[in-house]
Amino acid sequence: MSYRVGVVGAAGYAGVELVRLLLSHPEFELVAITSNADAGQALASVYPSFAGVSDLVFTTHDDPQLATCDAVFLAVPHTAALAAAPGLLAAGVSVFDLSADYRLSDPDVYERWYNTPHTSPELLAARAFGLPELFADDLAAAASRRDEGSSVLVACAGCYPTATSLGAYPAIDAGWMAEGGVAIVDAISGVTGAGKSANTRTHYCSADENVEAYGVCKHRHTPEIEQILGLSDHVVFTPHLAPLKRGLLSTVTIPLAPEVASTLTAEQAVERYRAFYAGRPFVRVLDAGQQPKTSSVAGSNACQIGLAVNARAGMLVITSAIDNLCKGAAGQAIQCANIVFGLDERCGLPLFAMPV
Repeated sequence: MSYRVGVVGAAGYAGVELVRLLLSHPEFELVAITSNADAGQALASVYPSFAGVSDLVFTTHDDPQLATCDAVFLAVPHTAALAAAPGLLAAGVSVFDLSADYRLSDPDVYERWYNTPHTSPELLAARAFGLPELFADDLAAAASRRDEGSSVLVACAGCYPTATSLGAYPAIDAGWMAEGGVAIVDAISGVTGAGKSANTRTHYCSADENVEAYGVCKHRHTPEIEQILGLSDHVVFTPHLAPLKRGLLSTVTIPLAPEVASTLTAEQAVERYRAFYAGRPFVRVLDAGQQPKTSSVAGSNACQIGLAVNARAGMLVITSAIDNLCKGAAGQAIQCANIVFGLDERCGLPLFAMPV
């Protein structure tokens, strides 16, 4: 059975990544792509890589064909999903939101970090959180509701929270973190993570041959990371911009409880992580002594994790690499949709990067 799907915001970087993956998906038929700025233009004219592959034409965000879809992916800035999701859900369309609008469980936290009212907080109680490796029960419940005939809302995790949380969660869940400890997160992302609209930071002349921190102590992904890890006010998150098109590397440093620090080895950490992610095809835990690279995951929906123990300082150092556009955005949304629609979660998704 084929499911009809649409992408709102399809001309942006995450949106066009959705298009790339959905056009080769065996069970999802892409029938609508929207972009107010590019309405009326052919997909192949805006992105020539699709020449000879697709004859889709961009329409506006209010395209009535969206209401006929089985699922719609929202690749839009925050607040835009607040405007779009309720109507689609009421029309019986399941929504997979790549924005931040429904990620935070507490609307007050959303309003504090995003400086805008949350106009549909009633949807938060029923939304599933879209990080399959850590919130499998949420997605299973959403799949059951969809099977019963209800439309469902999935709030897909952000790119920085995905890499950071996949890296840190198994250690915290195991009770390895020192009581009252603070997780230190230093993460580096490619320029596509900032979106398609250029600014002084992402302009080629600024970004090329340059690495800089930004949003220090105030980045909006901080409360999402804290929510996932259960570490309210105990995360120090510092993002950095690097001259990459794709890729995200998050390094998480966690203080270990004294009884753990005195005995834990990198090999034991690897064993714990591999057991935690057993059966999860997109997360790969590297051997002790190995570290992930962004080039090893670029273009794929994979996450690679490296682990090291600093016994002298009593710290666990975790590095986690993803493609910010795939596992950090479009690929993750499709992975969630696969689960909700009862498909193999790997369906239509690249398992590994190009080796060169």
